[in-house]
Amino acid sequence: MRMDSGGDGGEVTSAAAGPPTPLEWRFSQVFGERTAGEEVQEVDIISAIEFDKTGDHLATGDRGGRVVLFERTDTKEHVGNRRDLERMDFPVSRHPEFRYKTEFQSHEPEFDYLKSLEIEEKINKIRWCQTANGALFLLSTNDKTIKFWKVQEKKVKKISDINADTSKADGNGSFASSSVASGPKQHLPNGGCPDLSYKSNDLSFPPGGIPSLRLPVVTSNETSLLARCRRVYAHAHDYHINSISNNSDGETFISADDLRINLWNLEISNQSFNIVDVKPANMEDLTEVITSAEFHPTHCNTLAYSSSKGSIRLIDLRQSALCDSHSKLFEEQEAPGSRSFFTEIIASISDVKFAKDGRYILSRDYMTLKLWDINMDSGPVQTFQVHEYLRPKLCDLYENDSIFDKFECCLSGDGRQVATGSYSNLFRIFGCGMGNTESTTLEASKNPMRRQVQTPSRPSRSLSSSITRVVRRGAESPGVDANGNSFDFTTKLLHLAWHPSENSIACAAANSLYMYYA
Repeated sequence: MRMDSGGDGGEVTSAAAGPPTPLEWRFSQVFGERTAGEEVQEVDIISAIEFDKTGDHLATGDRGGRVVLFERTDTKEHVGNRRDLERMDFPVSRHPEFRYKTEFQSHEPEFDYLKSLEIEEKINKIRWCQTANGALFLLSTNDKTIKFWKVQEKKVKKISDINADTSKADGNGSFASSSVASGPKQHLPNGGCPDLSYKSNDLSFPPGGIPSLRLPVVTSNETSLLARCRRVYAHAHDYHINSISNNSDGETFISADDLRINLWNLEISNQSFNIVDVKPANMEDLTEVITSAEFHPTHCNTLAYSSSKGSIRLIDLRQSALCDSHSKLFEEQEAPGSRSFFTEIIASISDVKFAKDGRYILSRDYMTLKLWDINMDSGPVQTFQVHEYLRPKLCDLYENDSIFDKFECCLSGDGRQVATGSYSNLFRIFGCGMGNTESTTLEASKNPMRRQVQTPSRPSRSLSSSITRVVRRGAESPGVDANGNSFDFTTKLLHLAWHPSENSIACAAANSLYMYYA
């Protein structure tokens, strides 16, 4: 349920009168914030972010192969009066708040001796799976190996006491027995009795009985989180894995590398099915590679994958075992006379995401965000300019390899907004739909609104406030143009995720995780 539905509902009813009011974003939390001058370790840089379907858990992966889990705290505090709050005629002002839950080492650095290649431990993608019996399940992958993790609370059992009845014991702690003759070797260590020739009618064991059994009392008050790797899906990709995606059937998932997409069953780790193969017979004929792939959120037979040529293909798994042909192709025809050396490079799609209802696909290339209607393959229904101001700098971007940066994108749960990252730890939010011209630029910091823009094609921001990094020198800085657009390519916001049901965004700036709400 949307907690801010009261405000959004007002926007819906007034949509006919005018465009919806842009969301006002506020800082919520930061994890792993750097102090001034602190150097960031390469292994600590966040490389993946993912909310689960409920929005109650958030996972991040880093270049050191670690997965860190966060859990939502604000819902637990209001469980008792949630129904009362829903009956009220004003919106709940609470916003999602998270706390650290646990972390575990998902991947280690490896070496492929056959190909003499080092395999990084960096986490490329994380995907949540369905929960079961109070345990959390998720998939994580590096360049070559996918792992299926189970995270569960385990009760720590401790021996707190021994129920010895001291009133019936003698001074040495041994219990008195009148029917057994006393002697230096009366009992063996395991409780046996060496002399069985006693004369007694007492049939109890040990003879004469024990007034009080000494048993340990086990308590389990404390709980600890245990992450256990349930399965390892390996040796199925010759090239680096760029995507994993769960199927809505809850049983299968796909993994994609540059040339192939494989279909796996979660229960079977030693077998996968190759469903897409774009590798030509002669590698010299290779013209494009797979850059991203994702299952449809509700249709288990449909998936989309993007290419380095800027196209998106929709395939139907019911058509054939190997889906060489697509059911739909989405691509935008380039304007005549606009082709240059950089045309194909900046057209390469770095990320694709389905909207929650599966009707729309959001894609991110280097310059733009595009929103596609799966029922209309003639072109995107909306295009949002993200890096248009960098077009004159494409030569410099090519020289320093920034032109190959892979920015992710995300949609809000209701599909009204889209978001993506940029340089100088900025991220952009755009409104979707007819007449919606919302365009906001935020900075991943505790003061996100200090760099706002209203025009998506020529973004600008106020430089009057204290800007803490390279861009603080304003227009005199070689990294900033006259309009205040940032050219600081060393700080980039590649990874972000939108809460599935609320207006809340989590984004990664180097090793810090920032969270915002509207």
